Amino acid sequence: MNATTLPSRSLPTNRDEAWRYSAVEALEGCAVLDDWRTIDIAAGESLRECLIIEDGEAVELRRLRIAVGEGARCELFAVIAGAPFGRIEVEATLARGAHFELGGVTLGGRDTVREIVTHIVHAEPEATSNQVVRSVHWGQGTGNFLGSIDVARDAQKTDAAQDFKGLLLERGASVNAVPQLEIFADDVKCAHGATVGQLDEAARYYMATRGLSPEQSRRLLVQAFIGDAFVALDDEAQTERLMELALDRLDRHL
Repeated sequence: MNATTLPSRSLPTNRDEAWRYSAVEALEGCAVLDDWRTIDIAAGESLRECLIIEDGEAVELRRLRIAVGEGARCELFAVIAGAPFGRIEVEATLARGAHFELGGVTLGGRDTVREIVTHIVHAEPEATSNQVVRSVHWGQGTGNFLGSIDVARDAQKTDAAQDFKGLLLERGASVNAVPQLEIFADDVKCAHGATVGQLDEAARYYMATRGLSPEQSRRLLVQAFIGDAFVALDDEAQTERLMELALDRLDRHL
């Protein structure tokens, strides 16, 4: 694994597809805008990493370019629950038989913007990818997921999926999802879905009849909602850590 810093370029604007809903004005003077971490996963190897943006009052950008070798596996699990503007951006290129897995959660209120942006390229046959992102926002908070999947002409037998759901806890919050597929092969399975809603009032009422407070009910419903993002993480300790980090943010700000 190695890291490189690319030459500086001008600031993005909301006209750029990958920055359509971003707080680009927050990037003024941001020294890390063009810092990309480059990761090469050799054939047959595996990488699992948890990415966390938890606290702080500065802009937080995490940008990764990943090459997943033949038969290799990359698993990323992310929680963005801090920073006025927090962004995790991933560009991944998959070789034959490789797999890419992403489970991501964004949470926030006030006037924060927290987003996950992905560009997954199926460059060779028989690779698979799966992305599950959950966003929970309140106040004037904004959660974004922009996910694009490219399937090259020779990348037959590709199996790629995206699943995004947003949960708005208060009026004024917003969630934006832009799933994109660009497919040049003909023997593929590609699916994406995006929904946005509010807490299930029937479930909240049921919990209230069982003696749970509104705060307890909300916490349990949010826990179930964001838990989908970590289903593929077969490490109980890490799953609990990510869940508690996210729920602690909810508890502190609602």
